[in-house]
Amino acid sequence: MLEQLNLTPENIEKLNEWFLTTGLDLCWALIKVAITFVIGKFAIGYVMKAIRKAFVKWEIEASLSSFLSSFVRFVLYIILIMIILSMLDVQIAAFLGVLGAAGLAIGLALQGSLSNFAGGILILIFKPFRVDDVIDAQGFVGSVERIDILHTHVRTFDNKLVIMPNGALANSNVTNMTRKDTRRVDMAVGIAYGSDIAKARKVILETLAKDERIHADPEPVVWFHNFGDSSLDLTIRCWTATGDLWPVYWENMEAINNAFNANGIEIPFPQRDIHMRTK
Repeated sequence: MLEQLNLTPENIEKLNEWFLTTGLDLCWALIKVAITFVIGKFAIGYVMKAIRKAFVKWEIEASLSSFLSSFVRFVLYIILIMIILSMLDVQIAAFLGVLGAAGLAIGLALQGSLSNFAGGILILIFKPFRVDDVIDAQGFVGSVERIDILHTHVRTFDNKLVIMPNGALANSNVTNMTRKDTRRVDMAVGIAYGSDIAKARKVILETLAKDERIHADPEPVVWFHNFGDSSLDLTIRCWTATGDLWPVYWENMEAINNAFNANGIEIPFPQRDIHMRTK
């Protein structure tokens, strides 16, 4: 049997020498790799647990938290693999060079997407707006329905879904209409020339006082604003809860019209004086 396997005393001696040198070194290297992998995996799990707790403490959006957690885990495992390869005396310099060149090529090809990606991270971290906020951006006004890494989904008030690139949102003006708890209601009315402005102001303030949604502090104000073409223009300002802004505006405009009619205050319409000359 030994002769069939060519295990002569000389070959057995060479095999023993190989095992005592190269074989033992290889076994020890594999043991170190296994130990390093186990320790590294445990360390990565501990780091990821700490990162998730930090994300919860910092109130980072769920979508950004999930993405960043996955990205950090990926990077940590890449580092662990490189450490293991270096322990096996594998040359990783060339691999890193190829990886860097590929990353540069991909980055140049995806400039727009990377801009949106960076914008999405900025939006999710600094939170200029959140889901359900009403914003005015890119020429559209609507409620934020979803914020992804690359795009923000906004539903307009006529039920259109507008998908906006985060890069553009992060680098342009965005008006958040619902971030603050209170909003100022601005109304404008006109009364006929010759009307008593003080009386009109009193009627308007009495009308506003009947609406419990209007705040007493700051108190409502009525100012004479302008000499219009056909009217004396009055500006009305009062404060209310953000959610009551438009109901307060619409209902009080109607109430002011009714109060003017009841108190004999004329609301003018455009007029033109025509002078006719005859030869």
